Amino acid sequence: MTASIRLSSAAGRWVLLATVLGSGMAMLDATVVNVALPKIADEFESSMAGLQWTINAYALTLAGLILLGGALGDRFGRRRMFLIGVVWFAIASALCGAAQDISMLIAARALQGVGGALLTPGSLAIIQASFLPGNRARAVGAWSGLGGVAGAIGPFVGGWLVEYAGWRWVFLLNIPLAAVVVAVTARHVPETRDANAHGRFDVLGAAMAALCLAGITYALTMMSEQDSSRALVVGSAIVGVVAGVVFVLVERRRSARDDGPQPMVPVDVFGSKQFTAINAVTFVMYGAMSVVFFLLVLTLQVVGGFSPIAAGTAMLPGTVLMLFFSARSGALAQRIGPRKPITLGVLLAAAGMLLMTRIGPHSSYIGVVLPAAIVFGIGLTLAVAPLTATVLATADERHAGVASGVNNAVARAAGLLAVAAIPPLAGLTGDAYTNPSKFEHGFRMALLTCAALMIAAAVLAFLAVRDDALSTAPPSAAPQCKVHCAIGAPPLEPDHVVPGSGEARAPNTPE
Repeated sequence: MTASIRLSSAAGRWVLLATVLGSGMAMLDATVVNVALPKIADEFESSMAGLQWTINAYALTLAGLILLGGALGDRFGRRRMFLIGVVWFAIASALCGAAQDISMLIAARALQGVGGALLTPGSLAIIQASFLPGNRARAVGAWSGLGGVAGAIGPFVGGWLVEYAGWRWVFLLNIPLAAVVVAVTARHVPETRDANAHGRFDVLGAAMAALCLAGITYALTMMSEQDSSRALVVGSAIVGVVAGVVFVLVERRRSARDDGPQPMVPVDVFGSKQFTAINAVTFVMYGAMSVVFFLLVLTLQVVGGFSPIAAGTAMLPGTVLMLFFSARSGALAQRIGPRKPITLGVLLAAAGMLLMTRIGPHSSYIGVVLPAAIVFGIGLTLAVAPLTATVLATADERHAGVASGVNNAVARAAGLLAVAAIPPLAGLTGDAYTNPSKFEHGFRMALLTCAALMIAAAVLAFLAVRDDALSTAPPSAAPQCKVHCAIGAPPLEPDHVVPGSGEARAPNTPE
């Protein structure tokens, strides 16, 4: 189908509603589940490793399959795969809500990630392929802004549900939302696909990526657990490393051939030193950030005595700063270059982490938490938009579409590995969440580690990112997602206009 929908039309509003609600479900679950962790731990008598896996099981399947999910939509229909993803996500959410023990919850969370990998890239691809060329930028902007609002209110909703309805409703809420999305999508969203999509899928690459992340994550998570098998931990690490090597070899071989499956990650996308450097900054930065978002809400409840609502909304000032000022930060980077905003922003985020180490028993929100939230939020506001623009601008033009997807997957993989590794290294193992004094000490050690990582990311950005990275880029490399809340990963971006064609290229990679 040819893109023919206007944003101002009823059809356009229906498409926007379906895609915002669909992607919003995945975004909410990436943020609100943290608020429920103390209640989950109490009910299931879970160890810290169980809580880590509650977060990481979702991140694992999402990070490992999100690139493949976009390709499936291009081949078989974006609406079809989006609907499958929404239904899958709803069924998995119901299983989460019905979980009888921590193992069942972890398995259901992994299934949720599969659904997220199908619906997340599909929502933006539907917008890009459905709206008239002149309406796409505004449609993407509306999708981005409304998604940012969902990210801002999510922790409040999650805290309210945990406090007054029970933690299971954090997941069960997805079921009526999914029903609305399915009804609207089936009736009002047109089917689109990429007519040029051909060849086989890189299933082996996706499997090796997921196995690599799973093996290493398991080893990092369980290495400090007293009841874990040393042989299983070492074996998992070996399997993960071997799978990672196989993944690189498979992607290199497929990148060098014109026949056969298209590579999930073309290795020559990293031929640009600037693109490689900014992804290295992303990896370190988002790894540290993910640990903060995992531990902060737990600490506020376990150590600080905050209610779920108060803990869930503690970082709201930083989110609001990103909502209102991300676009201005991107414009500033366009004028003066991305190196200084990224470097300063990451350093300020590190300072916010150091301020968070002051959190202790009976800490006041105004005097202790709010200053940290504001400094941290200013840092992210300065850094994330220029980082996203630099990713798009420094990738080779033929890889413009895959650049955003790769950067998003890099960030998610970083968060997965960091949440697995840093809490155990800081002493947060076993039943640490039941001992406020032990948890307070572990939280501070973890935050000091994360601050050090952020400083390292700032040094890397200052040394490796060029100030002319944006000024020499074509206009088509400018981000279209101007507003976002970069909690789990940098914002996904739609594909760019093919120079000289006058038409938007249908996305053939997830954004």
